[in-house]
Amino acid sequence: MDVIKIAVLGIVGLILCLIVKELRPEYASYISMATGICILLLATGKLEYLLDMVKKMEKYVPIDSTYLYTLFKMIGITYVGQFSAGLCKDAGYSSIAGQIEVFCKLSILALSMPILSSLLDTIQGFLT
Repeated sequence: MDVIKIAVLGIVGLILCLIVKELRPEYASYISMATGICILLLATGKLEYLLDMVKKMEKYVPIDSTYLYTLFKMIGITYVGQFSAGLCKDAGYSSIAGQIEVFCKLSILALSMPILSSLLDTIQGFLT
């Protein structure tokens, strides 16, 4: 049911933007940002639930918490980057949106390097 609520919120925000854009185009971007922020705030509740479940699973299976926190950082970078790039695209600044996306991809790549290094060390340990 939460997906339906989010979808309805997004569609209502879209319709408001289309109506307001005819009368006051400068307010349409504010409505778009407010709608996006509301959806993002509602999504944080799901992320909080996921984090709690991962902590419960961590008790049963010995997983290095560094890997899990790195994964959550990557998810956060993805959400924030996609949200801000989408806002820039809506405002007509697709070149800035592209730069945000490139920076986020590079940040995720940089975060994943220690994990990749650890994986390669493990593989090397099996081969020797």
